[in-house]
Amino acid sequence: MASEPTTHNQVDAAASYKPFIPADVVLPEFTLRAILLGAFLGVIFGAVSVYLALRAGLTVSASIPVAVISITVFKWLGKSTILENNIVQTVGSAGESIAAGTVFTLPALIFLGYTLDYWRIFPLALAGGLLGVLFVVPLRNALVVKEHGNLTFPEGKACADVLITGERGGIQAGKVFGGAAIGIIYKFLMGEQGGLFFWKATPEWHPAWYPGSTFAGEITPEYLGVGYIIGTRVAGVMVAGGVLSWLVLIPIIQFFGSNIPEVMYPGTIPIGLMTETQIWKSYIRYIGAGAVTAAGIIMLVRTLPTIVSSFKSTFGQLKNSKLVSALKVERTARDLPLPIIGGGAVLVVGFLWALLAFHINPKASGNLISALLMVFFGFFFATVSARIVGLIGSSSNPVSGMTIATLMGTCLIFVLVGWTGGVYSVIALSIGAVVAIGGASAGQTTQDLKTGFLVGGTPSKQELGYAIGVITSVFVVGLTMQLLNSSATKVNALHISDVAITSAMKPQGPTTYEGHTYEVLSVIGSRKIPDGRYYYDPATKAIDYQQVMGIGSKDYPAPQATLMSVVINGILTRKLPWTLVLFGAFTVIVLELCGIHSLAFAVGLYLPLSTTAPIFAGGVIKWLVDRGKRKEEETAESETGSGALFSSGLIAGGSLGGLALAAVVGFKKEQAFALGLRWFPHFAQSNLAALVIFIGLAALLYFVAKSKGPVKNPGT
Repeated sequence: MASEPTTHNQVDAAASYKPFIPADVVLPEFTLRAILLGAFLGVIFGAVSVYLALRAGLTVSASIPVAVISITVFKWLGKSTILENNIVQTVGSAGESIAAGTVFTLPALIFLGYTLDYWRIFPLALAGGLLGVLFVVPLRNALVVKEHGNLTFPEGKACADVLITGERGGIQAGKVFGGAAIGIIYKFLMGEQGGLFFWKATPEWHPAWYPGSTFAGEITPEYLGVGYIIGTRVAGVMVAGGVLSWLVLIPIIQFFGSNIPEVMYPGTIPIGLMTETQIWKSYIRYIGAGAVTAAGIIMLVRTLPTIVSSFKSTFGQLKNSKLVSALKVERTARDLPLPIIGGGAVLVVGFLWALLAFHINPKASGNLISALLMVFFGFFFATVSARIVGLIGSSSNPVSGMTIATLMGTCLIFVLVGWTGGVYSVIALSIGAVVAIGGASAGQTTQDLKTGFLVGGTPSKQELGYAIGVITSVFVVGLTMQLLNSSATKVNALHISDVAITSAMKPQGPTTYEGHTYEVLSVIGSRKIPDGRYYYDPATKAIDYQQVMGIGSKDYPAPQATLMSVVINGILTRKLPWTLVLFGAFTVIVLELCGIHSLAFAVGLYLPLSTTAPIFAGGVIKWLVDRGKRKEEETAESETGSGALFSSGLIAGGSLGGLALAAVVGFKKEQAFALGLRWFPHFAQSNLAALVIFIGLAALLYFVAKSKGPVKNPGT
């Protein structure tokens, strides 16, 4: 939907609004302890968001849990001000947005045949995050202040409610900390790799009466919490996609393919010999990728009127606004000076050019053009993102759709000038990553500035604080991705003889495994060998092992990154099983014709059913809690109520526990920790026991959510 032009009533509302802390009141705000606590929480929630985005393909806003934790910690340490807590949530919220933009794009390096190079991830995330902040600063007055009666900024408003409630002593931080503690304990006790294995992590059933079907659920606390926060509708649509994949498409493929002796591309063995998981890897993933791509494009087309309107409205107001020296404006209207913004943007552009010229693309042309494309698309979509989040919120910000548009435009330009070699796929992905990270950063920065506008914060201090949050959180984002990828990477025996090296096989260098030296081959688009990484013996001209990367596996499917690689490969290399991709695309079109917004469904179609089923369970709990409530009560509870706070704790605790377990696996100590398999093996491997324990966790969430929440509607 397009936004309405600013009316006189809206201008009056902006001019007459009085923040919680008046402009002429000076309180401690940009303090060292606020910066340190915010940076620490930004690192924590950045790592949590990487874990969650790789597994479930989504993230949840960190502002409210960070604000709640800040209020509580400062109460333990002594008296604090609401403006200090606002700085903490501003700095701390950067980690989630940087992680989202990064994980939605850069894991595609693996799918394009490259490795997760930390020194490629870190600078791109840093540049994208800072550009998002720099591009938003000149727009703050037009979007946050002048549009006060028009743009609601739902997460920014909810976070301001939390801060004001906390200032009045009404916050219930115990819900967040309790959920986090339960999430960590639950995660360590269950049977995920590295845990104590007291019960199964993924109970599953393969009923004989329905061959090829799989009923499964990865019963983790973070998925339950995510389902509660995203709500019944989105969780239901998402699990519907999983039902189609695992209870319809895979059984159909097995039914018709079991009697076909030939190998059907892109599979490399007959369907009759495949397990359900192998069918998913060989066929369903491409259908899911086509569905996600089509849904992203449809979402982009649907939001085009809003994008065009947002861009025109924002720059119309910016053009008509008067530039005033920062020294002549009151505290609550003081932004970072424009020379700093302009100089910072120029430095980032130079940094991006140097990154491309000396690290990513040292031997090819087009680095300056690529850097300029990053800035052009980045500026456009950062502006769009900053306004859209005011209309529909950060959680609904179509960053993936904007990134798809960027990749399509970039790849078409590359094709027109003949840049279709392997390195240009990485350059296109780098451009898309900067745009995605910048868009996510711009949207979150604007939400934080709206929170500051409502509580009476100083914009320049928030803008600087968010930049600090970007700089600190980017250090952990790449490391977390590498940790999770390496901890779930496996080497499986797989013998393929008479392998002739072709253009579809990219040598990655030598490696030693089991006392033998191999050449690592990255294969993309071969009709004989499935896409992936292999250990190739040049002496025998045979492949002896397959290296199954953690990212892209069932452990960390990374659906959005898969989507980005599909777009790039589809345009630059054209090495895709297009029939399967089109199956997914037209499935999404069917849903859209039925009036169902399809992106959540498409993500569910790609993800394992074991991921979407527990998310749906959280959505069911939300439905049970909301029964009988008035609409305004549901809205308040969804943002700041007991269930939302407890769910945020479950997400944080479960994700932190998962990161710790990944470290256990990295040190190869998982067998020593699996005590349940030795003490009570039958119970530890029982599907029913695991399901009963998860139902108990869901019941706990229900009773906590039904308990009395914090004070609502503090009058912002």
